[in-house]
Amino acid sequence: MNDTVDLAYDYPLLGALWTVLWIVLWVAWFILLFRVIADVFRDDDLSGWAKAGWLILTILLPFLGVFVYVLVRGRSMGARERRHLQAQQEAVDRYIRETAGETGATSTADELHKLSEMRTRGDITDEEFRLAKERILR
Repeated sequence: MNDTVDLAYDYPLLGALWTVLWIVLWVAWFILLFRVIADVFRDDDLSGWAKAGWLILTILLPFLGVFVYVLVRGRSMGARERRHLQAQQEAVDRYIRETAGETGATSTADELHKLSEMRTRGDITDEEFRLAKERILR
């Protein structure tokens, strides 16, 4: 008698499809659970007791806690996420500006002031001043 198991016959295609579906649903569930927990910590409007209550509810009764949280506070989760991402982007932009320096960022008024000083010192003629001013103002 042959003791080898032929997996293709013992585990049909529909069974494999259901297994993949359940895995996808579990992954989606854990993503939702972690998003809710992150949102609880991110929300500045909630007091410490409210945050503790939501966390206890989501840990002790995870399915019920997450679904109730999404029903009660789900509408504003997206707004908090956007504010968080905007704050992160502003921090990155500020860091880049500080690191790179503001050497290349001069205003039109600064350039005209420098040009006027050069004309006053006699470094450029009135005609050169006029041409440079037209170039700056374009």
